Amino acid sequence: MLKIFTTAGLLLFLWGYGASANPQVWKSEWRKTDFTKHSVPFSEIRSGGPPKDGIPPIDTPKFAPVGDVTDIGKTEPVVGLTIKGQTVAYPVRLLIWHEIVNDTVAGVPVTITFCPLCNAAIVFDRRLDGKVLDFGTTGKLRKSDLVMWDRQTESWWQQFLGEGIVGEMTGKRLKILPSRLESWAKFKARAPHGKVLIPTSDRMRDYGSNPYVSYDSSPLPFLYDGEMPKGVAPLGRVVSLSDKSQAWSLDFLRKRGNVKLPDGTVLKWEPGQSSALDTEFIHDGKDVGNVTAQRNGEDIAYFVDFAFAFHAFYPNATLHTQ
Repeated sequence: MLKIFTTAGLLLFLWGYGASANPQVWKSEWRKTDFTKHSVPFSEIRSGGPPKDGIPPIDTPKFAPVGDVTDIGKTEPVVGLTIKGQTVAYPVRLLIWHEIVNDTVAGVPVTITFCPLCNAAIVFDRRLDGKVLDFGTTGKLRKSDLVMWDRQTESWWQQFLGEGIVGEMTGKRLKILPSRLESWAKFKARAPHGKVLIPTSDRMRDYGSNPYVSYDSSPLPFLYDGEMPKGVAPLGRVVSLSDKSQAWSLDFLRKRGNVKLPDGTVLKWEPGQSSALDTEFIHDGKDVGNVTAQRNGEDIAYFVDFAFAFHAFYPNATLHTQ
């Protein structure tokens, strides 16, 4: 099991990989992937180190009632998902080690994803074109973001976009579902009868620890050489909505408390959530706060990502910093 406690150590590890793209080499591992179809230059796709599913997704998730779980710190982040009245928490203490959970909630097949290098937590409906897709990790990165794959066609997908970028599903888009990145305490308060993802085996990973210590205070992201955003640190957090036309720095939202948009959307910030990418143990992380996004009192999809990643994929968007 890889455990890295310093930013410098992780930097050396990752830059030891990042090998140049070589589809001819990839074909030995990806025999079903149609490399004649792709929407991005292969030169932008780098090895992150692990092989296919070397970061193992969770395919048979195990859950416990909220009231039975006592080992999660109250400020630790979880991805909270509600579908048809069923509410489930996916703790980042697990997602940071697995990155993908394939699940079904209230009859809806879903994939919960978290890319630590971009701080990108996104939930997808995994139904597309008459198929129910199961996702895994390719071990590849593009613009420092997780590249996923589906087991049905072995196409590759950009996690940040939910878009197929290599193979049969190139150009296809997954539907993003509203979810919350919130503290465990807030989730418990709003869903006391919900359920929470728990480890299938405590021996699989050192859950609760952070293998990317001090990453979100690093001056530069890993395996990324693109243009940096202006007016905010590359690894500063920004909040955006589904249209991606604009984003707000977390510091801006923290100072305002809330932002009201002309269409009735309200972005709100409250304290009490630890960064998962700061200290050795997630529950000790600095307070980055909780963000919600609602329109007419209903949750809508929102994203809390590192600024460099948002700028990499949406370079023309307006960024509000003051």
